[in-house]
Amino acid sequence: MAHDQIHIPVLLERCIELLAPALDHDGAVLVDATLGLGGHAEAFLERFPKLHLVGLDRDTEAQRLAGERLARFSDRLDLVHTEYHHLRDALDSLGIEKVSGFLFDLGVSSMQLDRAERGFAYSQDAPLDMRMDSTAELTAEKVLAEYDEGALRRIFQQYGEEKLASRYARRIVERRQQSPLTTSAELVQLLIDATPAAVQRERSGHPAKRVFQALRIEVNGELDGVEQAIPAGLDALEPGGRMVVLAYHSLEDRIVKREFTARTTSTAPRGLPVELPEHRPQFRLLVRGAELASDDEKDINPRAASVRLRAAERITESA
Repeated sequence: MAHDQIHIPVLLERCIELLAPALDHDGAVLVDATLGLGGHAEAFLERFPKLHLVGLDRDTEAQRLAGERLARFSDRLDLVHTEYHHLRDALDSLGIEKVSGFLFDLGVSSMQLDRAERGFAYSQDAPLDMRMDSTAELTAEKVLAEYDEGALRRIFQQYGEEKLASRYARRIVERRQQSPLTTSAELVQLLIDATPAAVQRERSGHPAKRVFQALRIEVNGELDGVEQAIPAGLDALEPGGRMVVLAYHSLEDRIVKREFTARTTSTAPRGLPVELPEHRPQFRLLVRGAELASDDEKDINPRAASVRLRAAERITESA
């Protein structure tokens, strides 16, 4: 399988540049918390011959393909089938206490989008699945069939930032009383029919875009996962260790920004003449704000169009 033809790692050179100072030493451990098809992982294992890489992914199919791609590095590689917010348990199972670097490439992977049968893309008809982990129970079809109108409205508002959340939720509940929604094409048509013509003219995106995003986040517990994983990863970094996070929508990026800001800000009460060591921040930001992809990168890799990169380094021992 020509992996490189179907998956171009986002901001690869920038990720390497930011993580390199933490990785170029004996015993360095990088955790690729979102292994996917192993594009980032392969590049790091090639560039840093002393590096040990731990790859985490909840998607068993992606992990199998990444394992094939990375087979030549098997003596420097551990693959763990898990969600990234369980990273501490994964590290404990491998006997790893501290880590030199973390890479998070959040959101849905290229492979998941490209495989129509997974049901992530509103542009292709498929069963309403949307599970990143095919062994999990909750699917998009189940959410649409079982959540009450208020719960549907809430997830469309919170996770999709959808202004027509109430209207869409009501239409879905009305529709399922006649017959269940089982395919993405059925849901897309319902959303198009429920969207006033004037709104369709005003909007730049597809009427289904935000609802599909919201369903995907709900099915996979993505935001809860990010809220747990980022602090757990920061806690696991050794002094000089670095974390790079690629986020693709404002909800994820907000969580990362909040945690990075808290960790890089002094906790000293205002007015103290001298900052005591226990109040000093344990981390420093490596990137000012959120870094965006260049126009050249976006041309090469359309998935980079919405990326926001943030990075931080541990500068003190953990308390």
